[in-house]
Amino acid sequence: MSSYDPAADAAPEDERPRVRSEYKFSHVTTQRYLPLPGKAPGWPFAEIGHWKMDVDGTLDDWIAELKDWRREHLIRIGYDDAHYRRAELQWAQRNFVHAQMMAEDRYFYDPVEGRYTVDRYLDDLQLRYGGIDSVLIWHVYPNIGVDDRNQFDLARDLPGGLDGLRGAIDDFHRRGVRVFLPTMPWDQGTRDSGSKDWQCVAELVAAVGADGVNGDTYNGVPRAFFDACDAAGHPVVLQPESTISAEEALIWNVQSWGKKAPNELIPPVAKFKWLEPRHMINYENRWGRDRNHDLQYIFFNGVGYNAWENIWGLWNQLTDRDAETLRRIAAIERAFAAHMVSADWRPYARTLQAGVFASRFPHAGSTVWNLVNRNEYGVCGEQIAVEHRDGNRYYDLWNGAALQPRIDGDRAVIEFAMEGRGFGALLALSADAEQPDLEEFLTRMRERAATPLHCYSAQWRSLQQRLLPIEAVAPVAAAPEGMVEIPAGEFEFKVGGVQIEGQTWEGVDVQYPWEDSARRNHRKRMRLPRFFIDRTPVTNAQYLQFVRASGYAPRDAHNYLRDWIDGAPRPGWDNRPVTWVSIEDARAYAQWAGKRLPREWEWHYAAQGDDGRLYPWGNDWREDAVPAPNRARRLRAPEDVDAHPAGASPFGVLDLVGNVWQWTDEYHDEHTRGAVLRGGSSYQPQTSHWYFPQAYRLDQHNKLLLMAPSKDRSGCIGFRCAADAS
Repeated sequence: MSSYDPAADAAPEDERPRVRSEYKFSHVTTQRYLPLPGKAPGWPFAEIGHWKMDVDGTLDDWIAELKDWRREHLIRIGYDDAHYRRAELQWAQRNFVHAQMMAEDRYFYDPVEGRYTVDRYLDDLQLRYGGIDSVLIWHVYPNIGVDDRNQFDLARDLPGGLDGLRGAIDDFHRRGVRVFLPTMPWDQGTRDSGSKDWQCVAELVAAVGADGVNGDTYNGVPRAFFDACDAAGHPVVLQPESTISAEEALIWNVQSWGKKAPNELIPPVAKFKWLEPRHMINYENRWGRDRNHDLQYIFFNGVGYNAWENIWGLWNQLTDRDAETLRRIAAIERAFAAHMVSADWRPYARTLQAGVFASRFPHAGSTVWNLVNRNEYGVCGEQIAVEHRDGNRYYDLWNGAALQPRIDGDRAVIEFAMEGRGFGALLALSADAEQPDLEEFLTRMRERAATPLHCYSAQWRSLQQRLLPIEAVAPVAAAPEGMVEIPAGEFEFKVGGVQIEGQTWEGVDVQYPWEDSARRNHRKRMRLPRFFIDRTPVTNAQYLQFVRASGYAPRDAHNYLRDWIDGAPRPGWDNRPVTWVSIEDARAYAQWAGKRLPREWEWHYAAQGDDGRLYPWGNDWREDAVPAPNRARRLRAPEDVDAHPAGASPFGVLDLVGNVWQWTDEYHDEHTRGAVLRGGSSYQPQTSHWYFPQAYRLDQHNKLLLMAPSKDRSGCIGFRCAADAS
């Protein structure tokens, strides 16, 4: 594609519209979207009387002013389109469907077989909405901060390490899917890597063969990341999460996310798409349940979508209608990718029906118009009149049909039907223009169009979670050594998840067996039978006895007992809680000991008793009841399990809060596994509120997303056991 020349937008002064003062665009230089035609800047959204806006009456002046604004801004930033012309980066201009994927997704990694299952992941997306062009493998947040491993450590702790990750990326490449990896500037409270973030990223992407870098919270990924990867011989597409704030970053960020487009009658124009038509935007609305507006926005602007469904372990699946809509949009944009990045695209091409809007994308003797119906009702009849020349051929791309327009002088008047909140697409081919595989494409679209979008369900549903069963163990009559008897009793089990995101959405946190869906806040009056629980967390000395007696060796040994030396605890660590054990390792110990992991409500009752106290010792925080907080960038060793007798519960259970987190129950749905952690740890990484939140109060818990023992093990997680009473 030829270089874009801002001077080409200039028109001779005597040909320019004279009335220009109403529309000025300098006030939107930091906005994602440009002001709408037909109303003055600052007009409130959803203003009464919006139907009076005369869009057609202002369009020519509005477009002329918009071109002036573009020309000025490109000059102002010293715009150079060299990166958009680099062959190895041009795949971004065809990156229409992008997905952020949690590494913990069970469709991506099978924890039972212990292997990546990229084909299963991609087959599901192909079936539901026609597949993806790129994926962001997200392996960091929300678990980061549970210990001192930084964002790059967590990549190395993925199953199989970097070799395993590279194999998964190779599998994506085999299917024609590009891969992004994330980086986040706020991770300055965990272990110092000793190098600049961009140097670490360059080493990582070169080692695993990634194609792009997503800048979490970045308003434009700094150029240092591009230059570092380029110098390593591995140029990447940079993709900032947030809106580019400094327009100069458009030069080296050839792709970005878009968010929260205003939802009103007139669809907005994407600012950075207008500044550089080859700049790919993947629109993101992670919490949206009805994505019709999002999909109309991307189609109107000829940009892409971030089909993000696994949001930190909460599954927000596209509804059937939205998924089918995305399939059809992506089919058109992929087939006419060169049109979508045309330097001559024009938003608000004139239409004939109120509430129907179109964008015009010309390329190589042919033109595509993408249309959206913003009305709630269907619109039939003549939709658009376009310039006509002898020999032109016209096709309804959305419905897969050839068209016979009404010729009105030098205009072709096109008629077709559009559903309420629906879509349309028109192709005009000149007499000598060719579109390869057009008939095959029309056949596929005709087959899809046989079922209108309104026939697909728009109902959203959360996934059902299941509590993992606990294997029964033989009950005992009296408290075994090191255990405390918890008498039968009734108490109020009241607890809420402290996960940072998800608000009070259905699907956040966990679904207890008596609930019909997962939710953040839980409350139930419970009566528990008598049981026994370890007075303290399992110590290093106790775990060493298990290892020597059983010969236990995990299949995935990465990070297993990582703080031991030569197969034994460090000197002086015998009475400290064992850590760097996965939930599977903890279950193996419990089974060997004739015990089991406690149900969360058992842990809760043993810590709280029946009076609803906030901490095991009472309702007020006591610094002498817990280890001092660790706000450094490196972990320190846990303290002895009996070092804080003031922290005992009403039943005499020790070390429940503030030393190490403790494994309890595991929940899973079709896509995600998560373990409930109780008690919190002493580690409090600083510099960001995004780190794994602590939960010291007894009415709080947190959930760790589970993937594989190599990644799940932590220097801040231990466990204690329970036993049933006969």
